[in-house]
Amino acid sequence: MAKITFSNSNNDFYQSLKASVEAYFTENKIKKTGDWRLFSKTIILVTVALTMYGLLMLAPLANWQALLCCVVLGGALASIGFSVMHDANHGSYSTHPKLNDFLGLSLNAMGASSYFWKQKHNIIHHTYTNVDGIDDDIAKSPIIRHCESQKWVPAHKVQYLYLLPVYSLSTIFWIYIMDFTKYFSRKIFTTDAWKMSTKNHIIFWATKAMYAAFYIVLPIMVWGFGPWLLGYFVLNAVMGLILSLVFQLAHVVENTEFEHVGLDATKHVETAWAEFQMKTTANFAMGNKVISWFVGGLNYQIEHHLFPRISHVHYPAVSKIVMEKAKAFNLPYNKYDTMSAAVASHFRVMKQLGKKPEQAMHQVQAA
Repeated sequence: MAKITFSNSNNDFYQSLKASVEAYFTENKIKKTGDWRLFSKTIILVTVALTMYGLLMLAPLANWQALLCCVVLGGALASIGFSVMHDANHGSYSTHPKLNDFLGLSLNAMGASSYFWKQKHNIIHHTYTNVDGIDDDIAKSPIIRHCESQKWVPAHKVQYLYLLPVYSLSTIFWIYIMDFTKYFSRKIFTTDAWKMSTKNHIIFWATKAMYAAFYIVLPIMVWGFGPWLLGYFVLNAVMGLILSLVFQLAHVVENTEFEHVGLDATKHVETAWAEFQMKTTANFAMGNKVISWFVGGLNYQIEHHLFPRISHVHYPAVSKIVMEKAKAFNLPYNKYDTMSAAVASHFRVMKQLGKKPEQAMHQVQAA
């Protein structure tokens, strides 16, 4: 398996940062896990999702009303993924592990596997962020080319034009293809997957069956195949677009860096892990409380990558400490003032990566 190592011998930045963050929580006598802000958000989002589903199954809705419910349900599920599932599977939702495990299964309720996501996201992505050859989040080649080290194909010339349709299908691919690929191959991209216990196997198949019952069988019985298919696509298109864009804005924008390590190779990065996170990650719309609420604080990706065990409700406060330390240690703090600016940056990057490597190199040299 490909490997990458970091120069953690010089870890002054992270040690100083951790000390300041610890002091913040100690002096203010607050826990690092979620508080009433997260708990109330959970109640609101779950209530909205259940209400939309109940209306679709029980209320005599017109077609346009049903599609509107699908849009709202898709948005609510995406926000549950950002706000509830994400914190829970990082162990930062609550101080009670069993509650974290239970709420982490909200991902299974949306059709995906929290078991594989924990390894894919918590371990692989958070350790090897933007490392081509290891990070599964940027392993979408040949459909999408995320960095210069990935193979170029002619279709990439127009990838910036088909990004949104691909993103809109991402949850469908995740639920029906990527999860099963990981399950049967026992691999997450180039990394061996954790060995599954009998309990893990049961949860995987039982929750997949429950998802099929609630999102396919029952809706078809109520609406018929054609209307169900349209509504199901709309729901997943909304979820997929939101989920994909938010995560892409964290790492695939201008000024974020990438590394590459070949299969069965080892690469040494001449920076400490925390400094590497600063270089490969970006924030956006930090001053927009509405966006922060909806995306579960994942517009503060820098803070999340440095402190994944801290609940997202604390990121605005922690970000002030991180910015000060980054300036003191002369490290980048990549951020975009608005979400639209981050989206524009992402599309500029994807358009540039779509150019044939020789052409792109000539343009860089000319500039």
